[in-house]
Amino acid sequence: MKVELLAPAGSFEAFEAALSAGADAVYVGGSRFGARAYAENLDQEQLCRAIDRVHLLGKKLYMTVNTLLKDRELEELYEYMLPFYREGLDGVIVQDFGVLAVLRKQFPELPLHASTQMTVTGPEGAELLRRYGVKRIVPARELSLKEIRAIYDRTGMEIECFVHGALCYCYSGQCLMSSLIGGRSGNRGRCAQPCRLPWEVFEDGKRLNSGKTAYPLNMKDMCTVELLPEIIRAGVSSLKIEGRMKRPEYTAGVVGVYRKYLDLLAENPAGYRVEREDLEFLHGLFNRDGFNQSYYRQRNGRAMVALCNNRETARQTGTEQIYLQVRDRWISRKVQTAISGKAFLAAGQPAVLEVSGGGVTAAEERIGVEQADSRPVDRERVRRQLEKTGNSLFCFGKLDIEMEEGLFVPVQLLNSLRRGALEKLEEKILRRFRREAPDTPEEMSDYSGKSLSGAGLPEDRLHIGEEAVAPPELWASVETEEQLAALERVNGVTGIYLPAEPFLKKNLPEQALEELRRKIQRLQSGGRKIRLALPYVTRIGEVPACERLLDGLEDAGLDGVLVRNLESAALLLRRGQGELAVLDAGVYTFQNEAEGFWREAGIRRNTVPLELNGKEIARRDNHSSEMIVYGRAPMMISAQCLKKNLDRCSRSFAALRLRDRKGAQFPVACRCNSCYNIIYNSLPSCLLDEARAVKRTGCRLFRMNFTVENGRETEQAARQFAAVWISGEKPPAEEKRVRGTRGHYRRGVE
Repeated sequence: MKVELLAPAGSFEAFEAALSAGADAVYVGGSRFGARAYAENLDQEQLCRAIDRVHLLGKKLYMTVNTLLKDRELEELYEYMLPFYREGLDGVIVQDFGVLAVLRKQFPELPLHASTQMTVTGPEGAELLRRYGVKRIVPARELSLKEIRAIYDRTGMEIECFVHGALCYCYSGQCLMSSLIGGRSGNRGRCAQPCRLPWEVFEDGKRLNSGKTAYPLNMKDMCTVELLPEIIRAGVSSLKIEGRMKRPEYTAGVVGVYRKYLDLLAENPAGYRVEREDLEFLHGLFNRDGFNQSYYRQRNGRAMVALCNNRETARQTGTEQIYLQVRDRWISRKVQTAISGKAFLAAGQPAVLEVSGGGVTAAEERIGVEQADSRPVDRERVRRQLEKTGNSLFCFGKLDIEMEEGLFVPVQLLNSLRRGALEKLEEKILRRFRREAPDTPEEMSDYSGKSLSGAGLPEDRLHIGEEAVAPPELWASVETEEQLAALERVNGVTGIYLPAEPFLKKNLPEQALEELRRKIQRLQSGGRKIRLALPYVTRIGEVPACERLLDGLEDAGLDGVLVRNLESAALLLRRGQGELAVLDAGVYTFQNEAEGFWREAGIRRNTVPLELNGKEIARRDNHSSEMIVYGRAPMMISAQCLKKNLDRCSRSFAALRLRDRKGAQFPVACRCNSCYNIIYNSLPSCLLDEARAVKRTGCRLFRMNFTVENGRETEQAARQFAAVWISGEKPPAEEKRVRGTRGHYRRGVE
């Protein structure tokens, strides 16, 4: 398996620096739709030039379209991507299922790569993506080497993993913190990095951290150069460096070191060892209070976090000196690819230069070779002149010259012969990558929810702007028995989502499962519909427990199963239970093509994403959607554990609180069965006053998410929403109604 070294480039200068230092491929963003909106990025002309440049050098270029797109943006995607597709773009990295569906249809020859923003956590999700045209996956950075190997063994797909650079505290694609606090969405490439700020952490009123540990969400950078043999053995074929916001010197320096050790590993696997000087060099380029080796060998831990943030000033002593070394060693180096050539020179015959490279051969002829009267040209003079490739991307690795003795060959002829041959070679190489595509796309869906497979919507499809014909249903999800008991006292709540998390244990007693069945029967006999809510994160270790629970409830008459990640969705589809699945808001269906992707896969029901505003929601086809109208949004889903990192792991399902610099407090739930943390918003979203407008979006099911509320708070909110949303009463006076925020319903995100 050939291993690719993949470098970032946030500018054309960084792109050239990456190639100079030895990258096999580069990933870049264009002027739109990339997850680094604040990088310089490349314009259309630069991107097309970069595509040609990598192909002439025998390398590759991938483009990031790894943000969530709104309906109107999706309509512009074809025109945006067309020049890059025609030029020969080697692959596109995507997050949005709608983008995936559209590119798959409109640009069938373009390799599709699933971004780490898709949060691929296991073989089930990877296999689903493979079936829908994805060639390569970038799995969640939280996976271990064993988990990555399991994906490779199951799918055989290309796997691209990060090996160096910044780490997010949250599972990528599942972070709403920047979005909800400041309106800058990480899903739209505009993350403000609130995780890098100081936070206070409390448990039961006691502070767990101090000024020396004031940055509990600030992850250290990863550095895995010492793990390269293990990473490659896990099935990883592309080693990805993070850093499109970094300077060209950073890119070249990191690429140069990893290039060195990839080559050493290929030469002598048994003797692989990283020298201390190179680790120190990487440390000097950039680090956040040291490095970690990511999650490849550990689930989480305090040593992975830069709790004190000594790098707050963002520049360490000696960095500029290191950058000077990088410029001298790598950036100033001319980048060329070796080709082979054959020259034929004979008096009275056309001079011929045949050149081969990039899998093609080209030849050029020139007239003007004569027998010399005096001072004939020698073979070495001819060689020196032909090898003067100058600013060309080619150099001769091998040049054979067949020539008669005693020839007169003008220097101008040799120069013209060389230029012509190289130009023809360049043209032939690039022609191999060019693609044909019409100026306008083939007819896609009408963005009203038509399936990508061509299947129409049901006859009773709702029309945007009209209220649902059937009466609205008010649902509620709970996390505690106290919340459930409160809801049982409220009329008007149609159905309840019960949490699966407490029952996802390796050795769940049959008695516990039987108690859950009886609870479901009791609630159903009281007229409630029941659905099961699966965890926010499902990894390969949790899949057997999920399957046992689903098997145990197969005859319980569940109305549905809430799936919160790609792995769970794919699991239900494999089990033939797609009709039960309800996609949660974090399995994003930002526009109707994303809904169409999931309908084609076999899942019809979804939840309106939390980052859309009211007008954008109204443009969706919401006939199969439900909408969250109350509840604290999960701002971060993290494999890290605040309780463990600042205190100790007690497996106590601890409830903590984060407090920011302005005094706002954010509840934190430790989910110990699956070992992850949820950081909730400081206030619940509350659309109590928006009933009339929301009902006109076509949604019929409305959900209240209860997370950290006690019984009294749960009952108060449920009664008010039942009265207003179901019975049509006026909202209570301001001082009596539940507190909350409208979230993005009014403001949306850029």
